[in-house]
Amino acid sequence: MNETFLQACRGEKTDYTPVWMMRQAGRYLPEYQKVRGTIPFLELCKHPELCVEVTLQPLRRFAMDAAILFSDILIPIEAMGAELSFHEGQGPIIANPCRDAETVEQLKIADPEQDLPFVQETVRLLRSELDVPLIGFAGAPFTCATYLIEGGSSKFFYETKKLMFTQPGLFHRLMDKISETVIRALKAQAKAGAQALQLFDTWAGILAPCDFEIFALPYVQRIFRKLRDLNVPLIYFANNGATLLDMSARAGAHVIGIDWRTDIGDAIGKAGRLAVQGNLDPLALLLPQEELKERIGRLLGGARDACGHIFNLGHGIHQLTPPDQVRLAVDFVHELSAR
Repeated sequence: MNETFLQACRGEKTDYTPVWMMRQAGRYLPEYQKVRGTIPFLELCKHPELCVEVTLQPLRRFAMDAAILFSDILIPIEAMGAELSFHEGQGPIIANPCRDAETVEQLKIADPEQDLPFVQETVRLLRSELDVPLIGFAGAPFTCATYLIEGGSSKFFYETKKLMFTQPGLFHRLMDKISETVIRALKAQAKAGAQALQLFDTWAGILAPCDFEIFALPYVQRIFRKLRDLNVPLIYFANNGATLLDMSARAGAHVIGIDWRTDIGDAIGKAGRLAVQGNLDPLALLLPQEELKERIGRLLGGARDACGHIFNLGHGIHQLTPPDQVRLAVDFVHELSAR
């Protein structure tokens, strides 16, 4: 087992900087498109054998140092009672958005063994196939709440902030339910064999720091407190979170994920004794070969004082990224960081 990723998460010395990429399994790979041509996305997420295949696809092409479970952050939310569907060009749609006390109370706290057995089965199957660590994950409560309240993606998050500001008690009740579901889901993934756990807070950056501290951070901290005894690395990624780094460092994770809008040296200063993960602009993968190598070299140099560094993108791989560019990036990270 190649444990370089886990060593970096723990702040231990490594022979080189480990690398994996958010959405490393997905639409930019023709072999993924072949699988998706046979089954709708939501159904794919519920078929363990196909999820295993999709998870393994990038590892067959690239020398990644970790795998990440193929699933979606909204799978546990559907198990709570959300009427979830995915539509090409629109993303996720929730037909019964939660905007009042009645709809919030109708949501249940999902039981992963009863409601999400396919996720744990995928983890178990993957552990028998992998020679690198497997990362499990979930959506952070605030991000999940935005989908539940808005009924899907949003540009302005009007309904979310309206509920936050006009009915804060109800908003906190919703966050309580989501948090408990996430805790149970991540514990189940770890029990099944996930060797690290990442919490994705995709929409945290829409919040003013004062609102993040009240409406989002306490729930992230609660989740990580409940997961600490699992003895696996915990990663928190707050997208577009440059203004939230000080608080993200207090979230309770072992590793802080950084998007590309933040200088990695500045982020390391705020992360303190925590490891960091990131933070190449996903579209920088389109750079010509020598410019890509130079950009990666600068990033690695900027991270030299980190307690631990995992190379990653500042967000997920764009679907139009040529796979050969991903291969180049992975190889450059290994080459340039080798001690």
